[in-house]
Order: sequence, then structure tokens, then C-alpha cells
Amino acid sequence: MDMNIDSRIFKEDLEMINLSHYIDWSKLQNKTVLITGGTGLIGSTVIKALLYVNEVRKLNVCVLALVRSVEKAKRLFGNETDALRFIVGSVEELPTIVEPIDYIIHGASPTASLFFVNHPVETIQIATMGTMRLLMLAHTKEVGGFVYLSSMEVYGAPKEDTLIPESQGCTLDSMSVRSCYPIAKRQCETLCASYVQEYGVPAKVVRLAQTFGPGVERDDKRVFAEFARNVMNKTNIVLQTAGTSKREYLYTADAVTAILTVLLHGKTGEAYNAGNPETYCSISEMAQLVAEEITGKKINVHVAEDTKSGEYKFPPAHHLHLDVSKLTNIGWQPTRGLKEMYKRMIAEMEERL
Repeated sequence: MDMNIDSRIFKEDLEMINLSHYIDWSKLQNKTVLITGGTGLIGSTVIKALLYVNEVRKLNVCVLALVRSVEKAKRLFGNETDALRFIVGSVEELPTIVEPIDYIIHGASPTASLFFVNHPVETIQIATMGTMRLLMLAHTKEVGGFVYLSSMEVYGAPKEDTLIPESQGCTLDSMSVRSCYPIAKRQCETLCASYVQEYGVPAKVVRLAQTFGPGVERDDKRVFAEFARNVMNKTNIVLQTAGTSKREYLYTADAVTAILTVLLHGKTGEAYNAGNPETYCSISEMAQLVAEEITGKKINVHVAEDTKSGEYKFPPAHHLHLDVSKLTNIGWQPTRGLKEMYKRMIAEMEERL
């Protein structure tokens, strides 16, 4: 298997995915799977998982990875093989794909809040144009399944701790620039539903909680990566907001099994929440967990003196407690809690140093 997987932690995660009994791997036998966002955190983990399972189970799967940079793709996966092909391009300007395609996992998307507020037009363009092109490709290729990776942010900013089912609406301010990301995600979900209705494309949606674990780049600007760097550098955590927002989180390998479960067993035209309810906490509570339980109280948590100037970069205060029963009812289960997520992410980061 020509993959760049030297990490013990990654290997454990890939074997956990392989042993997920609720996934019918036989449905991937002799199939071709197109994955967009192939060098992103989630996309790359999906690709590594499929290549690993393909090798172990002799499935004869072919993965087509849509990537912007072949160099980065080779660093992550090694060279192309019979089981892995690189397609260079973007979802907005989708290159011609001559191969037959059986499944599509569409995960290409900006993920950084600073990008959303500095490039809101591009955020919307990448989401909507890219998703429409992928859905039309799915229609043309007559795929057997299509999964769009959406976000828990589509629910906006609920104020209560009550569980959020997939049927719940949203409270998004369309005149707030930061809303470009979740509103574009909602638009893409509606595009999926529209292609189901009008063209019969077997599209499904996974609304992911904030996902992290092994594979996070050390210079990632998201809050969980900031906290990890604080641990590794033994520096105090400084919150840029009051940290009152509460949300669920999801381990990378658990995100992969959620995506594959929906792809192979989910109902066409439906959305599925994916998060670990046991991780539900405020950002300040997560910071305290990192400071106290990961470092053994070796660092402290402070709130920045000026939290107003940077608030535009972040979503409004919210309580995103996802009800994941719809997904667990078709077999899926999360495996890693917040403490383990941090320990495994940091350990894998240190392995790469």
C-alpha cells in the first residue's frame, strides 16, 4: 500500500474504520469513488480510510481525488496507484472526468472564519458553483450515491441547550458577512434536494459538528488547533471571545464512518446530523479541559481584554447541541470523546515534528 502513513495513531484509526461493522463494505466492491477536497482534513482521512480498507478487504476500489496541488497530494498519499488517481482542479472550474463514477463525496470548502469574512464572495462562489457542478456530474454519470458535507452552522445561533433535530430551521442574519458560509451551506443543501426532485440524483447531506483529530495542520487557525499549540508550546490560552458558545465536536475517524454510513445506508434526499453529544460544551469549558486535563494545570486560561474587535470573525454566540439519533438509528456510533480527541491530535502533531 503506497500511502504516507507512518503514524501509529493514524493506523489505529484506519483499522477502527475498517472494523466498523455497520458499514456494508461490499457495496464498494469494484466501485469508483470521487472525493472533492481531497487534501483537506476530512477529505484526506476519507481517502486514506478507503485505500486502507481496499487493501485489507481486496475491494478493487478506485479513488479519484480532486486536488488543487499534486505536490500536497503526494505528500499525503504518496504516488498514484491503480487504487488512487489525482484529478487536478477545483470544484468551481471542474475539469473533465472521463472515468465512470459510482459514488461522490463532496467535501471541498473553505473552513477558516477569517477566510469567510475576508473573502465572502469567494466563499459563496466555491460552495454554490462547485456543488451545482458536482451534482450535474452526478446526474451525468448516473452515480449510485452522492454525499454533501454540510455544517452544524446551518442552524444559526440557537440560544437554548435543547437537542437540535434535522428538521429545525435557522436563525441566520443574512446581512452579516460572516453568514456567507452557513447560508451558502444551506443553499447547497437545497441544491441537493432540488437535484433529487428534478433529476433523481441520489443525494444526501451530512451536517458535521466541528471536526478534528490526527491530520490537523500545526498552523491551522481554528480554535481547537490554537488550543493544541498552547499545549505543545506550554503557553496560556487567551480566548478571543467570552467563550460562551456551546457546540458538539467530532473526531476525524468518526466523521469518516458517519460519511460512509450516510453514503451507503442513508436515505436519498435526507440530511443527517453527525456529532458526539458527549463532547457538548462551551468554548471556555473546552479551554479549561485542555489546560487542566491535557496539561495537568500547567497552563492557564484568560479572556482577552478586547474581545469586541475580533467578534466579526466568529459566528454569533450559539448553542449547537445536535440530535444524532437519526444517524445512530442506521448503525453509526461515535467513538472518541473530547479529551481523547485532543490527546490523539497533539500526539500525531508531535510525531510529525
